[in-house]
This record gives sequence, structure tokens and C-alpha cells, in this order.
Amino acid sequence: MAHGPRGGMAATPALDEISKRIIEQLQADGRQSYAAIGKAIGLSEAAVRQRVQRLHEAGVMQIVAVTDPLKLGFRRQAMIGLRCDGDLEKLADQLAAMDEIDYVVLTAGSFDLLLEVVCEDDDHLLEILSRVRGVPSVTSTETFVYLKLRKQTYTWGTR
Repeated sequence: MAHGPRGGMAATPALDEISKRIIEQLQADGRQSYAAIGKAIGLSEAAVRQRVQRLHEAGVMQIVAVTDPLKLGFRRQAMIGLRCDGDLEKLADQLAAMDEIDYVVLTAGSFDLLLEVVCEDDDHLLEILSRVRGVPSVTSTETFVYLKLRKQTYTWGTR
């Protein structure tokens, strides 16, 4: 990945309208054939295949299965805000290695890191919290338990 002048990620070039339309088609149904996508947007199957491959290789997108945690037996989701001392990037990498943590972000504001966890139940959440709180550089945590998910979307890539 390319890094910008201040150490952050370099800006990715803007997508053209055709690439955006391909991504929108895949967001609606990631199992669509290249031929069906081509028909919907007016390109050949080969042209769609080439563009999808380039988007994938550039790291612009990936095609994955998105599951519903509740239907898989994971009845508890939460966001955990952490206040920490020391090297945040090293800590973020350490926490990202935990299977139950599916989201790790370094933040500005009252928390140094935010973690999202998917757990079987409250006992599982408590066990994860104990492990996270046991990391020496973690000074405090605040847990935000999800009661109901109202919206989760991935369409921001084509705005």
C-alpha cells in the first residue's frame, strides 16, 4: 500500500463511472456473472473481468461473503473504546491478532483505539474484555454493547 507524505495512506485515485457501476453491481449481488454485469452496464464480459481483476489487484475492493452473526450463533456484538499508553500501532497489531476482534482502528479523541467484537454471549464478551484489559499498555476500556443493528452498509465506495 502507498503511504502519503505524513505517514498515512496515500489517496487512491478516483474511480471512473464504469468502475463504480461494476462495484455497485457486485455490492447488490457478489455472485453475479461477469456477463450479467456487462449486460447491466453495457460492457463485454471480458472488459468486466479485466476491470474487476484490476480493482482487486489494486486493493480497491475484495469480494467476500458477509454473514449475519446472529444466525451463526453470535448473540453479542460490542464496540470497545480503549485508552492506552505506549506504541499504539504495536498494540493495534497485537489486538488485531485476536480472532474475536474484527475491527481495530486508531482514533483521535477520547479513545486511542476502537475495537469491534463478535461474541457468542455475555460470558464470551467478559472473557474477551478480561484479555484486552490484561494487556499492560491498556489503561482503561469502555464497552458499547449493540442492542440492535439498524444499518450496516458498504456502499460508500461508489459515492
